[in-house]
Amino acid sequence: PGQPMYFATAFQLGGVASGIVAESNMGRPTKLDGNPDHPGSLGGSNVLAQASVLDLYDPDRSQVVTNAGLVSSWDMFLNQFIVEVSAQGLTGGSGLRVLTETITSPLMKAQLATLLENNPDAKWIQYEPVNRDNAREGALIAFGEDVNPVYHFDQAKVIVSLEADFMAPGTPGDVRYAHDFAAMRRVRNGGTPEMNRLYVAESTPTITGTMADHRLPLKSAQIKGLALALAAAVGADVEAPADLHGVPDEWIAAAAADLQEHAGQSLVLAGPGQPPIVHAVAHAINQVLGNAGQTVTYTDPLEVSTNQTESLRELVDDMNNGKVSVLVIIDANPVYNAPGDLNFAEAMQNVNYRVRLGLFEDETSALCQWHVPAKHYLESWSDGLAYDGTVTLTQPLINPLYPVSKNANEILAAMIGAAGSADFDLVHDYWAKQSGAANFEKLWRESLFNGFIADSAPAPKSVNFDPNRVRSKSVIEARQPAAAEGLELVYRPDPGVFDGRFANNGWLQELPKPHTKLTWDNAALISPRTAEKLGVASEDMIILDVNKRTVFAPVWVTPGQADDSVTLHLGYGRTRAGRVGDNIGANAYKLRASDAPWFDPALEIRRTSDTYKLASTQLHWQMDGRHIVKEGTLEMYKEDPHFVEHIGEHEADPNLTLMPPEWEYNSYAWGMVVDLAACNGCNACVVSCQAENNIPVVGKEQVLVGREMHWMRVDTYHEGNIDNPETVYQPMMCHHCEQAPCELVCPVAATVHDHEGLNVMVYNRCIGTRYCSNNCPYKVRRFNYLHFSDEVTESLKGQRNPNVTVRTRGVMEKCTYCVQRISRGRIAAKNENRRIQDGEVMAACQTACPTNAIVFGDLNDPNSAVAQAAAQPQNYSVLAELGVWPRTSYLAKLNNPNPALETTVAHDGEHG
Repeated sequence: PGQPMYFATAFQLGGVASGIVAESNMGRPTKLDGNPDHPGSLGGSNVLAQASVLDLYDPDRSQVVTNAGLVSSWDMFLNQFIVEVSAQGLTGGSGLRVLTETITSPLMKAQLATLLENNPDAKWIQYEPVNRDNAREGALIAFGEDVNPVYHFDQAKVIVSLEADFMAPGTPGDVRYAHDFAAMRRVRNGGTPEMNRLYVAESTPTITGTMADHRLPLKSAQIKGLALALAAAVGADVEAPADLHGVPDEWIAAAAADLQEHAGQSLVLAGPGQPPIVHAVAHAINQVLGNAGQTVTYTDPLEVSTNQTESLRELVDDMNNGKVSVLVIIDANPVYNAPGDLNFAEAMQNVNYRVRLGLFEDETSALCQWHVPAKHYLESWSDGLAYDGTVTLTQPLINPLYPVSKNANEILAAMIGAAGSADFDLVHDYWAKQSGAANFEKLWRESLFNGFIADSAPAPKSVNFDPNRVRSKSVIEARQPAAAEGLELVYRPDPGVFDGRFANNGWLQELPKPHTKLTWDNAALISPRTAEKLGVASEDMIILDVNKRTVFAPVWVTPGQADDSVTLHLGYGRTRAGRVGDNIGANAYKLRASDAPWFDPALEIRRTSDTYKLASTQLHWQMDGRHIVKEGTLEMYKEDPHFVEHIGEHEADPNLTLMPPEWEYNSYAWGMVVDLAACNGCNACVVSCQAENNIPVVGKEQVLVGREMHWMRVDTYHEGNIDNPETVYQPMMCHHCEQAPCELVCPVAATVHDHEGLNVMVYNRCIGTRYCSNNCPYKVRRFNYLHFSDEVTESLKGQRNPNVTVRTRGVMEKCTYCVQRISRGRIAAKNENRRIQDGEVMAACQTACPTNAIVFGDLNDPNSAVAQAAAQPQNYSVLAELGVWPRTSYLAKLNNPNPALETTVAHDGEHG
């Protein structure tokens, strides 16, 4: 007890495996962080991986095998299952269908290949709503084959994103890409400072777009014209549209010139929602500029290459025509997330024998005769491929909480005559056979320790770019005008619940979305100008109508949203998610069409007289004249590295104070520095802090009255034109002030200063006066008004960190700089008669950050990373004029705008 153990495993989403290290306390996984040795994470993570540990302990998880809604057993299911599958084998499997999500697991692909070999007329369908169909078709145009592009942002000096949110959680490679991108944004003393430059064209604000030096809000339908015009401007042989419908010529000219100037060191990429021609054109630009082989390389696709939407449509047709008699669904939830025009639920009723393996008994399981509970990945052995093809291993941290649960490998084993095989044996034996090495057991143990098989990523392959095919397709597309008039509806995965699979995760439901700060809902995001035209305001209820399919949704007026483009995030409107996720928000899948899965120009909006209350954790986006965020340009830094000293108020005179004398620190002086140039607002730090410190979920009603409990938050500020403002994110946690205003006003000394500079909370002294919160200039203290911590639900107890007190009602809470981690490091160092080494103690927010924007350590050590960061000329303290001398400071945000374009960068910190 008190000594955690750490194991490498993998979190998979969309078939792509991310390496993580799981912390286990007394046999219970309680915290997840990125694997520092894994090429896909390099120690960072995202909100979805951080929060996935909560799903392990979800009390709504499926716990028993059910048949027609009644409790059954694995043996009864297996006996009937084998009979049904075997009967299909007598006819070549013509009536057998297996539906999965995207699969990159080498073992699962081998099992399915064996199944199809034994049943040549059977079909395997892959489908999930966030797929790469457009990217696949674009590669076929450009190269005549599907490929997996691997981007090297650490080599790119100029980047153009065509609605590609490459840093968004759930995007393949997002953690590595965010890390590499941010590495090119850092400016430090010494040498000639350089930064990359990012151009982004997008319809709705994203974390990638808000990091851009030049962001262009456009309807999704307009980006095709922009891509063709940009390609023509850099010398690609494509046909540019005659009318770009308002796309600014100067933006295209400046971006094209910048790309050409940095040929071989630039990069253009397209998002999954853009049509195939945009992907093909992005490939063409990279080929013309010599970026291929430098900033982008290509490998074989990670999954078996298919058009998922077309495959699902064929399955629906087969079910409607009575061609399917056995349907096995593994993890997928098509009854909920299939396009609305396919009517999957209705078609599935025509199948006589329906089986689903799933973590929850959800919408699809409800329409299947048999439901088998799935193992959580932290209970399971499996394998998968990272974004670059590295073979990544998933090993369990705990025995299955519900012994009857199975994983996909075990279900498929039963279908190919290996029923009863354990998932460990399946994975181990497969790789033993693949390796053929005499010393395989040594390799196996090393790979489990590392979390991946070393040097298993495929080498880049040569591709044959076909300019004629791209040219021919561009001519066709250029003559099809973009929908310049009317409204379009844009579908995007939600920043929290993603495609809906995390809807029952309270951490993600209550996590404020980066740009809007909404919790517990989705909303129709509408630009200010469009809202004015439609006569609607935030929280007005409207009807979204797409080809006579309708849903109700509240409005949220969003700065930076493209005019006449309305975004509705996927993942809401669940009906069988569980006690947390049911009946929240609007179901965008009801509107989504299989031939327009990402944006649809057929949107009509009708006003209603109703309103709907939305819970946002940030009530305004202004700084009220205070210079909370300081920023400037790269050129400003080159002219004067200390430019932040000329912005806003100066630090207070330490002699003019009523506070006690300055503290002396003879051992450690803990502090933190946050680099605003690297922070993209992804919120991984917020969820990591929640997992580490047993922070409870309070629910929408309490968020509405300002009682959210997060110990840290990420503030969002806008500057400039409301139609396309610059956005800055600022993590805000307890600043552990040297002259802490909270300490002076506590009548019972519940908040005190310690000998290492921490502002410490003594919970059993606190009587709830909340004077400390009132006196805190940063508003980072949270009062536990009600008994938010669930101490009754048995399964939830397993997730909690045993080294952090579980608070009850009436206690003030706040960031502690993860004092439990400091204590653990201090004990280890004392036992070895040494000082704590730099980097030995890391705060939870720091370990999660994919961009390394947060640095923590001992300010007394001049060689520590935090001391060196604090010594940078662009370092500043928020509200330094108050004289509270905070231990948390910030590096000013730097931008690198193109002088050829008019900029809106604030030089004076005046955001609003």
